[in-house]
Amino acid sequence: MVHYKSKAEIELMRESSLLVSKTLAEVAKIIRPGISTFELDQFADTFIKDNGAVPSFKGYQDFPYACCMSVNDAVVHGFPTKDALKEGDIVSVDVGVFKNGFHGDSAYTFAVGEVSAEVKQLLRVTKESLYKGIEKAVHGNRVGDIAYAIQHYTQKEHGYGVVRELVGHGLGRKLHEEPQVPNYGKRGTGEKLKEGMVIAIEPMINMGTKNIYHDKDGWTIRTEDGKPAAHYEHNVAIQRGKADILSSFAEIEAAERANANLSSDY
Repeated sequence: MVHYKSKAEIELMRESSLLVSKTLAEVAKIIRPGISTFELDQFADTFIKDNGAVPSFKGYQDFPYACCMSVNDAVVHGFPTKDALKEGDIVSVDVGVFKNGFHGDSAYTFAVGEVSAEVKQLLRVTKESLYKGIEKAVHGNRVGDIAYAIQHYTQKEHGYGVVRELVGHGLGRKLHEEPQVPNYGKRGTGEKLKEGMVIAIEPMINMGTKNIYHDKDGWTIRTEDGKPAAHYEHNVAIQRGKADILSSFAEIEAAERANANLSSDY
């Protein structure tokens, strides 16, 4: 069952979503070679609580951390560890917060120091595919229109693997609501999009094969061929004419640029 939100509820969700964005921007300021994903998780956990919210993921189906930290060939749901990040790594940081009775849920894939040109392209294309999906997230379209836009751009145009087993989702008072929002599919199929729906769109795109497996920790999802994967996620309210993006990458991207400039000064 889809839970439709009033305009007032969507504004509360915007607050939750933007707190996730701010948390990711704080992570962007300190991510660098030598720091561990465990340290980043502790930092994010504290920041969320200091801003009057609760980390959505912590305790969700017994997940023990505030963030999913997925490094290199880990697609999603990675456990933070005390291993130091290295130059050339990439890290998908997926965060949720619960505030004012509603969840926000967003993800961003960070480059650690300098990464290869082909990894840069994977990150760029995956992020661009998110916005191509969002363009289709309007009243009157269907979930399949979003899915097709993402798949066509990443798979057909760039030859990447689109993960099938993991999907975006509705969002609201619960972290995962209906409808499911796959990153592959046919135009004109699936749930009809209507004003008042709020969904999390999150392309999970692999450089190589689409195939994945569960790591022995029971949570981390990895690419079958060991090649890197990228993951970006926005919260979107469906409306007429143009999607309303509740989360934001602006602060994250500004922090990334500042971090890169700082590194180049040394």
